[in-house]
Amino acid sequence: MKLVMAGVDLETEVELSPVAKAEAAAFSPYSSPSTALLLQRRVVAWAKETGSPATVRIRVADRSFDLHKDPLASKCGYFREALLESGDVELPASFPGGCEAFEVIALFCYGDAVALDPFNVAAVRCAAELLGVGGLGARCDLYINQVVLQSWDDALIVLQRCQPLLPVAEELLIVSRCVESLAFMACMEILDPEQRRDQPGAVGARALVGRRWDAELVKELAARDLWIKDLIALPFEFFERIVQALRRQGMKEKYVSPVVLFYANKWVLSKKTHKFWATTDEAVDGETDANRRAAAIMEGVIALLPVEAASVAASGSIPVAFYFALLSRSLTLELSDESQTRLREQVASNLQFARVDDLPLPEQETDRPIADSREVRAVESIVSNHAVSVRRKGAEAIAELWDRYLLHIASDPKLRPERLSELIGVIPAGDRKNHNHLYEAINKYLVEHRGLSGEDKATLCGHLDCRKLSHEACIQAVQNDRMPLRLIVQALFVQQLHTHRAFRECSDSFRCAHSGELVPGAGAYTPSPGCPAIPTSQPLSGGSPYESHHAPRDARLRARDDASDYETASFRIQALEQEIISLKRTLQRHNTLKGSARRGGGNKEPSFRVATDADAPAAIKRRAAVSGSCIGSMRWGSQRRCASRILRVFARLAVFGRGRSRGKQSKCRAATEQLNCM
Repeated sequence: MKLVMAGVDLETEVELSPVAKAEAAAFSPYSSPSTALLLQRRVVAWAKETGSPATVRIRVADRSFDLHKDPLASKCGYFREALLESGDVELPASFPGGCEAFEVIALFCYGDAVALDPFNVAAVRCAAELLGVGGLGARCDLYINQVVLQSWDDALIVLQRCQPLLPVAEELLIVSRCVESLAFMACMEILDPEQRRDQPGAVGARALVGRRWDAELVKELAARDLWIKDLIALPFEFFERIVQALRRQGMKEKYVSPVVLFYANKWVLSKKTHKFWATTDEAVDGETDANRRAAAIMEGVIALLPVEAASVAASGSIPVAFYFALLSRSLTLELSDESQTRLREQVASNLQFARVDDLPLPEQETDRPIADSREVRAVESIVSNHAVSVRRKGAEAIAELWDRYLLHIASDPKLRPERLSELIGVIPAGDRKNHNHLYEAINKYLVEHRGLSGEDKATLCGHLDCRKLSHEACIQAVQNDRMPLRLIVQALFVQQLHTHRAFRECSDSFRCAHSGELVPGAGAYTPSPGCPAIPTSQPLSGGSPYESHHAPRDARLRARDDASDYETASFRIQALEQEIISLKRTLQRHNTLKGSARRGGGNKEPSFRVATDADAPAAIKRRAAVSGSCIGSMRWGSQRRCASRILRVFARLAVFGRGRSRGKQSKCRAATEQLNCM
């Protein structure tokens, strides 16, 4: 081996052991193994020049060095005091840099030039500070400032080498100088138009907007920017300081936030990283140790996320799916209460921008229902807290998102109706402007649970408001035999209101369109009788005078009438249901009494009117004078046919109503005839 250093050509004659070569190569691939060989040759040369043997033995870790006292005592304050007591000195186990750093210091004490490089300069600087070698420390600082801090790669190498040297490297400001230099060069990478790449990190993060979270895709996007790829490979304690330095030096948040996203994806959300940590030899309990390391990094990542999460998500710098991916991962980790609260607040602030695919669901099937899983419980807690928040935004969008989420949960065959009703009630009734998705969720649940009782069906469908269903949804509800009678009748009534409203709008439009005529040639406007005249200064294209003066008032009156009619019909439907239930109970009691009379040998059949007068509600008693004597004399089959006719009469009364005026009924019949003609 031949080495050229300080203008001297040296031929090495001593070969190092394989172990020593490996340790030297790991310490510094640039200068090794020259430092160890030069030290051996320098000790032999000093002994020949002075005629004195090496009388001092220095122990570093598992190696020992036989050196001379005078060179060490003259330039090293530590050995100057230690060698006064004994010629055998053992350095502490925490000596920075180990044997390799000591070889550089010993060579410097013998007066030879030392080779500094990014791989050894941090360790040599820390070792020189501990041993009190002032001249070598100043030389290391000069090398760091003039060489290391001017290069991105060298600064990264030195920063990574500082991790085992803490806290000494921090006290000597080696870490701080490297962090500030890397942050400055990263800002220049973004700001310099000549060096800017076609796919900066912000553009790569925007490619994730509107997609399901995919850790492998995010990894590919991070690899497009070399400076981002280098930063996310650093230990978190250094990465955190670089992110803070980037913001302090003025880098825009749209470039900083994606870096945090890529780091979290690599070390927290990636399944490959978790598997590597769980199977490494250093892990005592693989799964527990991996979760502990991921939890520590995740808490730091949550602290680094911008406070204004909603504005960042709206700009596309951080996709909303990232926050929900962190939420799903946090459920498997033991995070502090502060970190959990902050993460859930950030998720809540982004609910209005979320898609239903972003919301987490359990990945594996268990014996428990999906609605009782920790994922659904977490989302339910966030949505319910946001619903009662004073500063909530996008209530309508969140209500629609939640109803779409229920559509995925409703297909679970283990879901109980009480739990589904509880989930529906998470959103306040006033926040739902549209009930289409809620109807789909309830209908899907009824399909999966065909044995549901009528009471449970009525409870679930009680959350639906037919006035907030679309025209298509109303038609489907009317034709859906799984829905209870009350909902079907309400949907029919809403359809009737829609039909009347459509006819009124068509009639008003036709009347306003032909309310006046333009006289050919004169260009004057001649209003029809009964319509107000348009002022001369008002252009004809500005709108019809009928619309401008009467349309808003008529629309309000119609809306109020429709709402009043809908409420009246709802009350009548409820009264009808109570009467039907009472009638069924009366018929059942009559059948029971008839069977007991036959068993007792009696020949006289019990009268239906007697049972009605004794047990039926007041509504049935009022009708007893009309129908009791007739029904009481009928057989059971005739009584059922009579009851069916009575129910049909009740249905007509519930739909059209006894309180309608004859004018309204005539209008309804006219509208129905027009529909049949069309």
